[in-house]
Amino acid sequence: MLQVNEIRENKEKYIQALTKRGFDAVSIFDAVLETDELRKATQSKLDETLAQSNTFSKEIGILFKNGETQKATILKEKTTQLKEASKKLSEELNTAVKKLQQLLYTIPNIPNELVPAGNDENDNEEIFSEGEIPTLHDGAVPHWELAKKYDIIDFELGVKITGAGFPVYKGKGARLQRALIAYFLDKNTAAGYTEYQMPLMVNEASGFGTGQLPDKEGQMYHDATDDLYLIPTAEVPVTNMFRGDLRSESELPILCTAYTPCFRREAGSYGAHVRGLNRLHQFDKVEIVRIEHPNNSYKALDGMVEHVKDILKELKLPYRILRLCGGDLGFTSALTYDFEVFSTAQDRWLEISSVSNFETFQANRLKLRYKDENKKNKLVHTLNGSSLALPRVLAGILENYQTPEGVKIPEVLVPYCGFEMID
Repeated sequence: MLQVNEIRENKEKYIQALTKRGFDAVSIFDAVLETDELRKATQSKLDETLAQSNTFSKEIGILFKNGETQKATILKEKTTQLKEASKKLSEELNTAVKKLQQLLYTIPNIPNELVPAGNDENDNEEIFSEGEIPTLHDGAVPHWELAKKYDIIDFELGVKITGAGFPVYKGKGARLQRALIAYFLDKNTAAGYTEYQMPLMVNEASGFGTGQLPDKEGQMYHDATDDLYLIPTAEVPVTNMFRGDLRSESELPILCTAYTPCFRREAGSYGAHVRGLNRLHQFDKVEIVRIEHPNNSYKALDGMVEHVKDILKELKLPYRILRLCGGDLGFTSALTYDFEVFSTAQDRWLEISSVSNFETFQANRLKLRYKDENKKNKLVHTLNGSSLALPRVLAGILENYQTPEGVKIPEVLVPYCGFEMID
């Protein structure tokens, strides 16, 4: 969330920057500044009214003590009027504060200068690619057919139990899934991330803290009775561990990793691009989160990119990295790099990771700060990334490693799953 002072000081600059997203900020910025002026004026009137009321209350006591009852009674009446006025002003102030907050919640993050202009995913910039796309044997098939052939993922059983988008992993499919989770966590902890096991439901404050609410409210599963939300990613509970914290500068950076199931109510559609594991309502993901000093956050972002690259090199999957354009950039992100694995059987790229720097956008919502060397409270920068999302990684492994005899297991995963082939 942007701060009002930042908007006031950088209004034209921010308006221009947000055009990369196709977001017209002129009217909403005007509304924010107008509402903030009303808030300040109301606060000033309230302060004056309360101060006057306090002064009269002290004078009333002195007047009664001195036997000047008539004067005291007159001031008492004025004090009553001031209390009524202050009550009305307090209500007006609360209304202005709520309106200001609601306006600020609708403004996306300011894109970093590296973010290219563009309308959608077609305008993203490919900045890196690595790995050879394998030549598959005749009769190679997409992962949903392999899953059925080798009885490792049962999509129909998931429909029976819950509905579409909730697959059941079986036998070697379940073991491979568990192997990937353990491998990703081991890679992350070896890189200095502390592992956490997090709740799968969060309260409304957590949803607002990391920016899923109100922007993605319709995409989250909500339990109305307890007003709790199923998490769309471990980013939400992990980052919210630090909500309201004031950290010392020496504590930074803070590195966290967590495995969680994730839940998303995405709009349904049809076609090969959403078949099988390509789009799910429940899926597994290992996440990395960093709380960084603002001076180091973009160096940290580059380090996260290199970390994910190293994982994909070990899995020996062909991949590319995209710098997202303004029109495809997430609401809370200042800069995002997407990783995509090439699915040879589907002849298309599958997104398997997003690595993002949110700068102070989340920290302002979270009131997450650090005390600098001058003892001043400053907002940290928050970052997160998928390391990695399992469904499409698993799809890529099944499709790119398939042979006429079965599906080979990437060498780095064999010690984790205990077998070399799915056949």
